[in-house]
Amino acid sequence: MERTAALTAELRAAMDAQGPLPFARFMEAALYHPLHGYYRQPDRKIGRQGDFYTNVSVGPLFGRLLGLQFAEMWERLGQPAEIAWIEQGAHQALFLRDLLAWARAERPDFHAALRPLLIEPSEVLRGLQRETLGPEAARTRWLASAAELAQPFAHGLFFTNELVDAFPVHRIVKTAAGWRESHVAWRDGAFAWEELPPISPGLAEAAAALDPALPVGYTTEINLAARAWIGEVASLFNRGYVLTVDYGHAAADYYAPERSEGTLLCYRDHRRSTDPLVEPGAQDITAHVDFTALAMAGRAAGLESLGFTDQHHFLVGLAQAFPDALATLLADEAGRRAFKALMHPELMGTTFRYLVQGKGVPPAPLAGLAFARSDALG
Repeated sequence: MERTAALTAELRAAMDAQGPLPFARFMEAALYHPLHGYYRQPDRKIGRQGDFYTNVSVGPLFGRLLGLQFAEMWERLGQPAEIAWIEQGAHQALFLRDLLAWARAERPDFHAALRPLLIEPSEVLRGLQRETLGPEAARTRWLASAAELAQPFAHGLFFTNELVDAFPVHRIVKTAAGWRESHVAWRDGAFAWEELPPISPGLAEAAAALDPALPVGYTTEINLAARAWIGEVASLFNRGYVLTVDYGHAAADYYAPERSEGTLLCYRDHRRSTDPLVEPGAQDITAHVDFTALAMAGRAAGLESLGFTDQHHFLVGLAQAFPDALATLLADEAGRRAFKALMHPELMGTTFRYLVQGKGVPPAPLAGLAFARSDALG
């Protein structure tokens, strides 16, 4: 593939000039290079014809269901006349389209208050998002990054779906001499791993905090980018909620002794592999989210952790709180099939986790967190 060859040549040139690259830099280039990165390709597809499924792949039900939760959040904030609805990593903006369509039909008061904002650096993806949103694009703002916002919104609802698992991560390995960071070198005609001492004080500190009893050879990931990112998110509004939906674990599970090979996974044409070094730019690369670290970093930035649970239990909470609305959403066979897919314990129901954080919000519990465990994050 032409873009893979071009990116390989560029990475090799960087290695010739600088030596082996930290894996985080390799992953960032493979996913986000402005010309050759996997997430910068307009032909990248999600769903049956793509590389992987996500919640929006089942159809519009996902956006409609979570619309119930976002509307409740708006009510908890006192139903402000304007509230920023911010999404990062929206890809084609299918979720926002479905959310706005539901709100327009079922909660016109909530729809009128929403001020959609998409954080998206890619002009190509912005074009796709405008096409998806149709007339709603006229009331939607775009920013390349959170740093572009001149001042925080008074009220905000922030949402991501499978964003944080695609942040570049540092891969570390326990050796007899201590923790080492995985770098990527070019050797014998292919990219290969090379372990070097951690070069970042932040990474060394995060590694030192892990269980010292973990055995030699133990391999895992540290997502420093996520910890910085949640601080940026907290600065976007004075009062509001953050809902992060992603693959991941609490720290006790993430760094369990039996999870000795880390969580790095790659996807292409619905086939999964564990080798992120082949064909950079042509495959998705992900690492599960350490939700405990995300919650702790959020707390340091002023976000209170309100609850952590899986998708199955989150949707059960919504169903219990809004039975009439759910009955309407599941009135046809397509809706019932989609609901089963979202809830299925061996498909999406237990693999997706939900972390809700708040800033300046009332203590009243949210419907989706009715079955969340208060001690789930440790």
